Amino acid sequence: MAVPKKRTGKAKQAARRANWKGEVPATTTCPNCKEAAPAHTVCPNCGYYKDDFASLKNKKAASEAKEEKPKKTRAKKAKAEPKAEETKETVKEEAKAEEKAEEIKEETVEEKTEE
Repeated sequence: MAVPKKRTGKAKQAARRANWKGEVPATTTCPNCKEAAPAHTVCPNCGYYKDDFASLKNKKAASEAKEEKPKKTRAKKAKAEPKAEETKETVKEEAKAEEKAEEIKEETVEEKTEE
């Protein structure tokens, strides 16, 4: 068996071991719960991975949580809806614009028939 002739010095050992670095694992955000999760692994918070749930227990819990949350879109739509008076005015304006367009079409047709 090979035996070293002299003992390795501390500086040489330290220089060799300087490359033994621990790395922080890559993390991504979970598309389901928006929490930080390790890349290419099941989310530890909700159990979601690659557009599906890894376990049925987590799937049931997530579906129950989704049912409890109120939809935000309804509140936004209610705020964005115009008042009844505004809608009546816009309907009247649209009707007038359509009438003008029809009159212009009739005039152009009459001019073409005269020629």
